[in-house]
Amino acid sequence: MKVSGFAIARNVIKADYPIGESLKSIAPLCDEIVVAVGNSDDGTRDYILSLGIPQLKIIDTIWDDTLREGGKVLADETNKALAATNPYADWCFYIQADECIHEQDLSRIKSAMETYKSDKNVDALLFNYLHFYGTYDFIGDSRRWYRNEIRIVKQGLGITSWKDAQGFRSSQHKKLRVKSTGATIYHYGWVKHPEQQQIKQQQFHRLWHDDEKLKKMVADSAEFDYSSIDSLKPFTGTHPEIMKKRIAGINWDINIDSHRKRFTPKTWFLYMFEKVFGIRIGEYKNYKLT
Repeated sequence: MKVSGFAIARNVIKADYPIGESLKSIAPLCDEIVVAVGNSDDGTRDYILSLGIPQLKIIDTIWDDTLREGGKVLADETNKALAATNPYADWCFYIQADECIHEQDLSRIKSAMETYKSDKNVDALLFNYLHFYGTYDFIGDSRRWYRNEIRIVKQGLGITSWKDAQGFRSSQHKKLRVKSTGATIYHYGWVKHPEQQQIKQQQFHRLWHDDEKLKKMVADSAEFDYSSIDSLKPFTGTHPEIMKKRIAGINWDINIDSHRKRFTPKTWFLYMFEKVFGIRIGEYKNYKLT
């Protein structure tokens, strides 16, 4: 079984993305890892090369900064990376620059790829998600956070990145048929020093909105305000081993009260319903679970 990893990167150092940890976390499962490195001014390319990942393959790209609607440029760049993967691979494993997998899930992921490699009714594999917020001690537990997403797709089916590169669709823009890996993606995009989180917000929203709307979406501040979150809960599990050095170096403190909730009566009802029954009413799913 051949597996190609793929990812995109641009100015990841400036906003403190854990891309080194991200790429290394999937390396044990991949025969190659293609990274589409966009035009950066912070040494992103040199940093990725310095990681010493034997399977690494860099392709240099230029981001189309005119695609400032719905994050289209992210899908465009993701498709460039996917197109550069080995055409004879069985699976392509996508990882974003702020995501990691836990070493405890490696065998589970490999088993799923082996099980469904020849199953013509399966196009892709689904992952659970943990979204960390503010610090490495809290996770988002409200409806604003997606619970599942595709991260492994079959090669040779014409599959492409969808909209803002969160998921994938078929060449006919149909939802993919998936099986769950039972594994979890650890999403760290909302864990940064408040100054770096503010830089990340400016970078991110610039991919979605024009300059006028950007001014309204991102506060004119040197630091990001974490206090506006609706609901958090303490994280009681373990982080991937590869993240522990980064976590040990955390140098900020955020006053977060996970008991405080910011819900309307409607969202309170939906939140409690999900906690009791495990069902998210009206949940959007960009896939078909088979």
